[in-house]
Amino acid sequence: MPTPNELAWLDATAQAELVRRKEVQPIELVEAAIDRIERLNPQLNAVVYKLYDQARAAATGELPDGTFKGVPFLLKNILGMCAGAPNDQSSKFVQGFVAPFDSTLVARYKQAGLVICGVTNAPEYGLMPTTEPKLFGPTHNPWNLNHTPGGSSGGAAAAVAAGLVPFAHANDGGGSIRIPASCCGLVGLKPTRARNPLGPAVGDIFSGLIAEHAVTRSVRDCAALLDATAGPDLGDPYVAPPPTRPFLQEVGASVGKLKIAFSTQTPTGVALHPDCKAAVEEAARLCSSLGHEVVEAAPQLEAENITPMFMALWGGGLAWTIDGYAHLLGKSPTADQFEIGTWGLYQHGKQVTASQYLSAVQWLQGMSRQIAHFMASYDVWLTPTLGMPPLPLGAMDSLPEDPNAGMRVAAAFVPFTPLTNVTGQPSISLPLYWNNDGLPIGSHFTARFGDEATLFRLAAQLEAARPWADQRPPISA
Repeated sequence: MPTPNELAWLDATAQAELVRRKEVQPIELVEAAIDRIERLNPQLNAVVYKLYDQARAAATGELPDGTFKGVPFLLKNILGMCAGAPNDQSSKFVQGFVAPFDSTLVARYKQAGLVICGVTNAPEYGLMPTTEPKLFGPTHNPWNLNHTPGGSSGGAAAAVAAGLVPFAHANDGGGSIRIPASCCGLVGLKPTRARNPLGPAVGDIFSGLIAEHAVTRSVRDCAALLDATAGPDLGDPYVAPPPTRPFLQEVGASVGKLKIAFSTQTPTGVALHPDCKAAVEEAARLCSSLGHEVVEAAPQLEAENITPMFMALWGGGLAWTIDGYAHLLGKSPTADQFEIGTWGLYQHGKQVTASQYLSAVQWLQGMSRQIAHFMASYDVWLTPTLGMPPLPLGAMDSLPEDPNAGMRVAAAFVPFTPLTNVTGQPSISLPLYWNNDGLPIGSHFTARFGDEATLFRLAAQLEAARPWADQRPPISA
């Protein structure tokens, strides 16, 4: 049997294989994960709710014989409802809410044999690309405890990067899978719109911006987990194009010669940090050395309209979310129950009219068509994942006299990722570069709508050419 430290750094596929071969029992994997959480979480603050009793009961019971039987797993404190577990959006207003049922995605996680051990930290309502909720305090990046792990799936990413679990649930409305993957040196795929279900409570969220998946350490885990969860649920408003074969079969399959466009200019016109520019240029050279045709190109977009149109959906969506909880919980929202930035955006969202919201949807759909026409000439579009390396904790704080201060910093931090939430295309952040400060910087690869297969083939090729599995942060198992 592997030592506890060796177990910590096996990916989920390898852990599940040990269970299948009866070399390890599920309870042994779970107890080892619990031990790691207990030892490392005081430094990281990645896990905010512990579900140890539930996990032990599942691991010693009759687990489904799924792909990941017995593998420990964590859920994010946003969406991902697990019956009987807290799910409060990291919000004082919702604190105490316990999920009354399993969401469709969580039911599929359980059917795959995953054992849920806890709930990870997230910013209030998942609004910010950093994980510093007032309710639970900040999550610390295991590469440097003074820096953000990203957000909104920052707790999940910190936990996986530090070796607490091999992968963890995450979701993405403007980059919330890919941002923390970049900050923590992980694989982060935002799948095609509607690839994973959002039911049964909702059909889509924020007019299709939100996608569900995970942060992982290996490409094969990312693909195999998507195979376990993908596919429409009854009553979904729309579905993603079905894959031609399981995504796991794309890992290691021939990539062929791809035509890749790369860009070092931000779509919104903000300045790009030199480290992020260096990272994407290095990724472009690597792709070229592997035989792909790599050219510098980007779609021409109306930069001045991207942020305000996106924020109309983001603010309107937040107002819908908070008002929905107000109705569910039977209480009225007041400023003292929310963080400064959240309350400011909620007030903005309340002022977005139905006409303005639909006008923003129309404009963003037009931009999506422009990007789709651009992608007709390229297999993949490569950019930095972020506009800056992981920022110090506190850099995105808002002030009472300026509630939007944090959001302005956030917009400069994430100039690339929100575009594919708008278009619905699949995008993946890969950990191909670390700067001189020892902080990871992701490279962001986007494929055509419905084409995760190309991303998995390319990602596996890059993983083999520039392995990252042995990169370990200072705070780790």
